[in-house]
Amino acid sequence: MLARPMHSGVSMRELLRYVVVPATVGGLVGLAVMLLTTKESYTDKPGYASAVRRAAPSVVNIYSTSASHRICENPRYRDWCRDNARMQNALGSGVVVRDDGYILTNNHVIQGASEILVAFTNGQATTAQIVGTDPDTDLAVIKVQASGLPVIPIAERTTEVGDVALAIGNPFGIGQTVSQGIISAKGRAAITPMPHDDFIQTDAAINPGNSGGALIDSSGALIGINTMMYSQSGGSEGIGFAIPTTLALAILDEIVATGRVTRGWLGIELAETVQFDSGLGVLVTRVLNRGPAFDAGLRTGDVIVEINDRRVDSSSVVSRTIAETNPGTTVTLDIMRDGRFMSLTANSGRRPTF
Repeated sequence: MLARPMHSGVSMRELLRYVVVPATVGGLVGLAVMLLTTKESYTDKPGYASAVRRAAPSVVNIYSTSASHRICENPRYRDWCRDNARMQNALGSGVVVRDDGYILTNNHVIQGASEILVAFTNGQATTAQIVGTDPDTDLAVIKVQASGLPVIPIAERTTEVGDVALAIGNPFGIGQTVSQGIISAKGRAAITPMPHDDFIQTDAAINPGNSGGALIDSSGALIGINTMMYSQSGGSEGIGFAIPTTLALAILDEIVATGRVTRGWLGIELAETVQFDSGLGVLVTRVLNRGPAFDAGLRTGDVIVEINDRRVDSSSVVSRTIAETNPGTTVTLDIMRDGRFMSLTANSGRRPTF
């Protein structure tokens, strides 16, 4: 079959009006959209530069004029330290959390330092004084005589495993550095001998010198204070730990208000979780003579199943609940002894400084 010719009734003017002009306009619009899209693709480049710009000015380098860096005690880094004299004074990092000069860092960063120097990203530096420390959580608060400092934004939403995490600090004393990873786990306990462990775990590289620096989310908001890494080689192996912001800020407020952290105390030592017919509990392995728990009638071998009406599934639950009570506060213990359940009431004491 032969194709039929165009109907002779269609004029050239109609062809331009209904076919050529719309096609031309459509092509121009498409070209404009393509150009705009291409421009946006170059402008909105992937990455976390905006988050770093938002947080980095609040992360400081901390030095001491007397103490040598602990990393230099590691045989792996002795030669490197000898060749880099600045490492003899580099201690770690800190985070500006108040514009009137308060900075959060790790206790082990400033412990034993006779003089502390804080260096900001704008090149300025000044000395700092220790406001207070909390060795149990490895946190410390220092203060510089300055105002109008860039305060790091605080994350308002709860972080979840799998969220992006960026670590900012001063690894090996070489200067401010950013590493990227994710939140690997939350609520990590029994990482240290302290009973208050509640760490965020991340695979963002944390090396010596990162201690006291910031762990931020993808918007640049603070989610934790970097404190340690797990390593068998002395370098980062993708397992780092940070103190959650909620805990760090609570410690900050108490230290600023009173100069110290006060915790409740019952005078007991606990084993890991034990399972019995009725559920879970924690075995009491030691009761200090004449301590609050001893006076309440708690004995070695008892199993704590509830504390202040809260079910116990780990020793950390008991330790944290006791620590969070103010001295003089009543603590209710539901226990199992010789196969029988009973309740005891203890008056929380003040945790001694060991």
